[in-house]
Amino acid sequence: MDAIQRIHHISAIAGDPNENLKFYRDVLGLRLIKQTVNFDDPGVYHLYFSDHHVTPGTVITFFPWTNKNYGRKGSGQVGRIAFRIPKGSMDHWKGHLTAHNIQLESTYLFRKETLEFDDIHGLEFALVEGETAAESHDILGFHGSVLLSADPEGTKEMLTAIMGLGQLERDGENYHFETQGPEKHHMITPISPQPAGRFGIGTVHHIAWSVPDVETLKKWQSALQNKGFGVTVVKDRNYFNSIYMGEKGNIVFEFATDGPGFDIDESLESLGTTLQLPEQYEQKRQEYETRLPKLDL
Repeated sequence: MDAIQRIHHISAIAGDPNENLKFYRDVLGLRLIKQTVNFDDPGVYHLYFSDHHVTPGTVITFFPWTNKNYGRKGSGQVGRIAFRIPKGSMDHWKGHLTAHNIQLESTYLFRKETLEFDDIHGLEFALVEGETAAESHDILGFHGSVLLSADPEGTKEMLTAIMGLGQLERDGENYHFETQGPEKHHMITPISPQPAGRFGIGTVHHIAWSVPDVETLKKWQSALQNKGFGVTVVKDRNYFNSIYMGEKGNIVFEFATDGPGFDIDESLESLGTTLQLPEQYEQKRQEYETRLPKLDL
């Protein structure tokens, strides 16, 4: 099988859905492309955001919880998520985020200037300039992320020997890896095992890796099972098909197909404007529309 080319999406647990919507739409400038429900817990929204063109490798999703059950960051999770911005746009973003009273820290986490900040619910993010300038300052998609592992050597083996990511030169604290596709998503794993995390608001639930089609997905399912991993059945998520597994560092990895895409139930122009339900929940639409908080679209 070919090496994994890029990140498909990253899914996190947020707080109030309207606070989540306003931050990613109004502060980060992303587009809400899908409002649906968590297929495994339909009493909770599942909100999808991307760049304005719904470019593959730009999708971040959220399960917004309306309680106060905050999580604890640690192993078994994705840590800081980095978005890529156009070359030459860092000063613009520093000014923009500062104007929204967001505390910033400049580091070298991703081996170039990295602007670190947290979102409104405590999720850890960063901005990193890409190699190409653009007419706008808009976020281009993912730059990479930090993987918080209970078994860094096992995670390294998973990423390199099984998934085919390239290993970059390590530093004193972190392993560095890179996907093989043109996006060159930069993945970081701390060399030291991380204390156990607990899922809740402000934590990342899983990272999904892109595969081209269902046939390839089933090959990954078989290959991972043959290596002793517990892998789910193929799940139909309407907009893609996927499998889930826990790698040796306890991080939830999803492998997701590129299709059929987010426009199977809405036009590209109207994405995210109405609640979309999978067929198995359509008969309860009125119940969900009554129970779920109204979004300030």
